[in-house]
Amino acid sequence: MRKVELRMNEQEKYNVIKELVDHNGNKNRASKKLGLSIRQIDRLIILYKEKGKSGFIHGNRGKCPTKTLDKSISNDIGLLYKMKYQGFNFRHFVEYLEEIENIKVSYDFVYKHLTYSGILSPKARMKTKKEFKKQQLLKEKKIENKTEEEIEILINHEIALEDAHPRGEKPKFFGEVIEQDGSIHVWFGGIKTCLHLAIDKATSTIVGAWFDYQETLNGYYHVFYQILTNYGIPYKFLTDNRTVFNYMSLNPDKRTSDKDVLTQYGYACKQLGIELETTSVSQAKGLIERTNGTFQWRLVNKLKFNGITTIEEANKYLTEVFVPKFNSKFAMDYKKFSSVFENPPSTEKINYTLAVLTLRKIDNGNAIKFKNKYYQPYLNNELKCFLPKTECLVINAFNGDLLVSIDEEIYELRELFSEEFEAIPITKGKQKYIPPMSHPWRTTTFKKQLQKSHYKHQYA
Repeated sequence: MRKVELRMNEQEKYNVIKELVDHNGNKNRASKKLGLSIRQIDRLIILYKEKGKSGFIHGNRGKCPTKTLDKSISNDIGLLYKMKYQGFNFRHFVEYLEEIENIKVSYDFVYKHLTYSGILSPKARMKTKKEFKKQQLLKEKKIENKTEEEIEILINHEIALEDAHPRGEKPKFFGEVIEQDGSIHVWFGGIKTCLHLAIDKATSTIVGAWFDYQETLNGYYHVFYQILTNYGIPYKFLTDNRTVFNYMSLNPDKRTSDKDVLTQYGYACKQLGIELETTSVSQAKGLIERTNGTFQWRLVNKLKFNGITTIEEANKYLTEVFVPKFNSKFAMDYKKFSSVFENPPSTEKINYTLAVLTLRKIDNGNAIKFKNKYYQPYLNNELKCFLPKTECLVINAFNGDLLVSIDEEIYELRELFSEEFEAIPITKGKQKYIPPMSHPWRTTTFKKQLQKSHYKHQYA
């Protein structure tokens, strides 16, 4: 049988449709993920059932278009500027064409070609920008039969996209976009604490809320836990660029994986198939920003009225009383909306997905140091020994359990006395549950994700 090889976009379509058909998934979620209508999804399902993988190969594969032309030097220059030298002023670009690309052309040629192609020099003055905009409007035939005064008003009133904050399109599905943010405020007890909040953008439903003393990964993990257990797996998270989501130490030598909370949170999102988008523009997530303001006016007074002064009491009141009442008053009924939430994972999967992963090495005493304590790996109540400097991945589960991944195997970690290195006596009872290695707890996989997060900013 001939091997079928798909391109990247074809492979993505095939994977999504295969998962949808084999596991009876959510068509709305598949439609959103592929950017296709429900009718197109239905057609792809039929194609998958009739032809399988080969049905996703494009019909024009291997055929040469009848009007194919050889690339001219001007096209090469335009492509080079867009893909490699974007942001260079035209004079600098001409110098690099000659020095690096071995293409010798005049400045006038580059200027005329790039300007005609719709590319304006970064060093252009205001007068040039206005004239350029005028020429673009003429090409698009938007200012035909207009007076000079009308043209001036049209050009002067329009501003660049990067200088504006246009209203974004509201999502149609429940769970399509979940905005998250932390609000540090004197909520109760006369001390500053951080309220971690998550809200669905389509229905304005608060889907998770948790107090912590600082804006921490632990706080966002509790919110994540509430979302997964109460609603399921959402399509996308939209967050800010604070330290919790974007830890970048100025000194890479002092950077530690247990503080790489972006890698931790992004890695958890990746395992569940959730997109994670970060932005430094507060207007991009205006719903959560306004909701934080509403909470600061209402929740503070509620906590004070009920005499709540501790963080434990505040979290209990927040999740059991305040949020349900808030949703009934301000949110739309999410049950009336189409949903892209996937079914909630099992409790065990949530527990081991919302984990903090930390790279460590076995020392000369066959121990691992973690949070100023020493641990040793066990399997079936039997101590396992490894060579010194063996790399491992410590897994701190959401419920506090400690495991370690070494050489494609999962082991239980048991604490030692740090001074005498004597093992704590093993207590008889129910054997501790150790998850299978099917969870992606491989050191190499985690290292690749960590490197992507820091250098390519691919979080999930």
